[in-house]
Amino acid sequence: MFALKSIEYIAVISGMIHVFLLTRGKVAAWPFGLLSVGLYISIFLQNKLYSDTLLHIVYVILNIYGWWNWGRSRNNKQEVDIERMQVSQQFFWSILIIAGFLVWGYGVQKNTDASFPYGDAFTTVASLVAQYLLAKRKLENWIIWIIVDIVAIQIYFLKGLYPTSALYGVYLILSIWGYISWQKQWKKYNLSIS
Repeated sequence: MFALKSIEYIAVISGMIHVFLLTRGKVAAWPFGLLSVGLYISIFLQNKLYSDTLLHIVYVILNIYGWWNWGRSRNNKQEVDIERMQVSQQFFWSILIIAGFLVWGYGVQKNTDASFPYGDAFTTVASLVAQYLLAKRKLENWIIWIIVDIVAIQIYFLKGLYPTSALYGVYLILSIWGYISWQKQWKKYNLSIS
């Protein structure tokens, strides 16, 4: 049990560094993300949070993609260029999250002994969408992360994963900060090219 808690603390610290660097648009964020999600695969599997386990396996791939995509998408100031989604894209991703978590939650509830199948399914599906949009440098990713963080804080607290619940509290603050700072950067860039 002590080893699992030590691993959880390492995952928490590397996760905080990862998200902090993401809010600053730094490519160096991605290796910290890989470390954190790699450790969380084991943590969530041992806590019967199967959707989160699967999510973090996919996160490994998305972190590699984000690292590659951000590395090739920097502007002359070494900042990542930020984009906004069109309304039709926002609608598409919203419907995908709702349908995906309902279907996934039902399947997990019927076929496993998972804890919080629908809450776990929501954080999984919404996080996959948010992580993909983050890798694509879409401003709206932060809104999804804010909602995910609010749900995740409660789930992890109820499972006794207190450091992880606290981590998601920090993620919530960083996601709000990320949204505000990315929005300022997007407006500044778009005013300068107008």
